[in-house]
Amino acid sequence: MNTMSHKGYTARIEFDERDNIFIGRVLGLRTMISFHGETVAKLRSEFEKAVNDFVREYKEKGLKPEKPASGKLLLRVPPEVHGAALVAAQAAGKSLNQWATELLQEAVHH
Repeated sequence: MNTMSHKGYTARIEFDERDNIFIGRVLGLRTMISFHGETVAKLRSEFEKAVNDFVREYKEKGLKPEKPASGKLLLRVPPEVHGAALVAAQAAGKSLNQWATELLQEAVHH
């Protein structure tokens, strides 16, 4: 997957061969932010403009702009998975949060 990042927002980039343009969509938001450009430079410019406009509009309304992630993650897993994860974390000398964070970091960076 091709991506771009700006101010903590990440967009997925695709190429539309039929229209000969790059298309981007910001990931992780309820609000849909999309943009396009015929060149990578134009795509980057349109992405930054879209994010900047999104942030500005929220601030003008006195609201905090929606962020892709808060840092809090609630998972529902079977009790036996929860128990096994807790044992594995304790065996590694870590809290379940530390252990799970490390595993998630490894998974997203591969």
